[in-house]
Amino acid sequence: MRRHSLGFTLVEILVALLVFSVVGLLSARLLSQSIDNQNNLQDRGQRLAQVHRAMRVLQRDVLQMTARKIRDSQGNELPALVISDRGVIEFSRVGWRNPLRQPRSEAQRVGYLWQDEKLIRGYWLTLDRSYDAEPAYQTLLDGIETIEFLAVDQFGNEHRFWPLDADSAPLSGTTETPYLAAILFRAEISPYGMIERIWRVPNV
Repeated sequence: MRRHSLGFTLVEILVALLVFSVVGLLSARLLSQSIDNQNNLQDRGQRLAQVHRAMRVLQRDVLQMTARKIRDSQGNELPALVISDRGVIEFSRVGWRNPLRQPRSEAQRVGYLWQDEKLIRGYWLTLDRSYDAEPAYQTLLDGIETIEFLAVDQFGNEHRFWPLDADSAPLSGTTETPYLAAILFRAEISPYGMIERIWRVPNV
């Protein structure tokens, strides 16, 4: 009887190589997608942490707002709170820690502005400014497409400017001049879209 040799035919080997190639290609694609998803999650997590950190700094300043007015370099009196419609807010706050017990006030003048899609915080070393007083700046957050600081009065009306004119009256028809009740922060931040924060403040 003729002995038959055991082994694979050329067709069987080619089929096996094709199957291994397909499995390897699919595995590589799944691995690449998993790595991309992991990187995206890390990037979004870091971005979210940046947003939260900036909001904590802003919230800390707003909640410590005080009615302390200041004088500019020309000696003119400036209100305790100033808001404009260009993404700018400036106010006085308390709670400026002084661990070295330097001869300075624990009140501080701070300001926030929106420039080049960045939220920038500035602060002055003194409340009443000399002619050469310049603020120190720090960038809190970038990638901000739009930003608004709004003053909310006790009637719930939003104002793009503060302080109001002496003849400003609420929409309810009364003659009482509204007072500040809260600060509303509204910004479009990539990639999360519109974000709003509102903080109740003392009467300023």
